[in-house]
Amino acid sequence: MQNLKAVITGVGSYVPDYILTNEELSKMVDTTDEWIMTRIGIKERHILREPGKGSSDLGFEAVKQLLQKTNIKPEEIDLLICATVTPDMQFPATANIICDKVGIKNAFSYDLNAGCSGFLYALATGCKFIETGKYKKVIVVGTEKMSSIVDYTDRAVCPIFGDGAGAVMLEPTTENIGIIDEILLSDGAGRVHLHQKAGGSVKPSSFETVAAKEHFIYQEGQPVFKWAVSKMADVSVEIMERNNIKPEDLAWLVPHQANMRIIDATANRMNLDKKQVMINIQKYGNTTSATLPLCLSDWEPLLKKGDNIILSAFGAGFTWGAIYLKWGYNS
Repeated sequence: MQNLKAVITGVGSYVPDYILTNEELSKMVDTTDEWIMTRIGIKERHILREPGKGSSDLGFEAVKQLLQKTNIKPEEIDLLICATVTPDMQFPATANIICDKVGIKNAFSYDLNAGCSGFLYALATGCKFIETGKYKKVIVVGTEKMSSIVDYTDRAVCPIFGDGAGAVMLEPTTENIGIIDEILLSDGAGRVHLHQKAGGSVKPSSFETVAAKEHFIYQEGQPVFKWAVSKMADVSVEIMERNNIKPEDLAWLVPHQANMRIIDATANRMNLDKKQVMINIQKYGNTTSATLPLCLSDWEPLLKKGDNIILSAFGAGFTWGAIYLKWGYNS
């Protein structure tokens, strides 16, 4: 039997209708459009405001669109992996809930939490299931309601994050396309700089934790920025070198959309032209596990079969990595 590769055969995405602009944020906290654009590069972000709705609702819309675009029935799906740091609830898995809402009945599903690298980790994991030959159709979805854990009185954090979801279909191929290589890394020492203090088993929820605002994102900006610039650039260059990819051979870099300066630093280290870099941070902000598939969805009309693409991310954990793939189809 020929060696199987996992190839992306479709992309779906969804963002909520409500747009929170920098102008509106400046009325909530002491900030300005100029400050946010200069330091982060975000103009607006989409926010899920409907009561009783969460990450599964965003993921449902992205997966539903994906199934429609690929003309694949829900009952044909073998596995769904959901990358998220904002699950609907502690259990069951948000992946289980998405499957139920979509009508996926013949698959198993589970959540994966790797911070902003979640989609990258989940994509690599889904790839391995395809490569076994046992699984034919695997959905990887990144979905986040980041607004649910953002303190909108914290001027350092609240401009950064937005809500959204993106999903891809993985199927087997024997062609010279699909996921070729990945480098995935982590260092738990970074947890002190970026985490959610309460709500876990170490510090369960209580009146005191809620009053102390310990269920929101805690981030120390400078150390996180320094780690992200270094690690995302290092791993992206490494995957280029070990696959003998020259800058002119790369069609696209798909970087995690956390900060425009981190994206620029990564692209510069890779000696890429800005035209080779997917950037939509200005529209969505940092949607954590959803940034990479949202980029693929936005750029899908421009992607050509065989395009060399590198996906790169850095997130809480710390986690980081890069995936090299050849695009699987012409839109």
